[in-house]
Amino acid sequence: MLGAHGQAPVGAGPQILDRSRFDPVRRRELSPPALRTFLTIADLWRLTEDERRLVLGYPARSTYQNWCRLAREHGGFTLDADVLTRISAVLGIHQALGVVFRDEQAGVQWLRAPHAALVFGGHPPISLVTSGSQDGLLTVRRFLDAARGGLYMAPNAVDADPAPYTDREIVFR
Repeated sequence: MLGAHGQAPVGAGPQILDRSRFDPVRRRELSPPALRTFLTIADLWRLTEDERRLVLGYPARSTYQNWCRLAREHGGFTLDADVLTRISAVLGIHQALGVVFRDEQAGVQWLRAPHAALVFGGHPPISLVTSGSQDGLLTVRRFLDAARGGLYMAPNAVDADPAPYTDREIVFR
């Protein structure tokens, strides 16, 4: 709502974060499918149980196993916002790998191979993913998002030497 001269009232600003995503009902809806998707990606990446727990913020082993059981059985449980944010980062990494690399295994190989980029310090990106910190997950996600945009990495084979469009390919309707 704008005040008298078309300006926002003092103290009002843009709504930066939709707080409804923290609502327990919303988190309960998202938790089982989010964890099932995480487990599928973790299988693809060949993460151990300990690495999976580190990615999720290192919940107790019994808690993690209970979540997995309930997720497989399509039971109800509610993950906290931190765990859901971590899973979201994993989904973003997985999606970016699918864009940057020709197939899933090439993406997994990239995650597991030492990397010369300063942010990885010669270590494989998976070491940041499984460091236990949310920042490590988000760093890898941001790196891949930038790579998708053409920064940090050479283009993939499809984008390496694009041919210019011809007049026949440009259609106006």
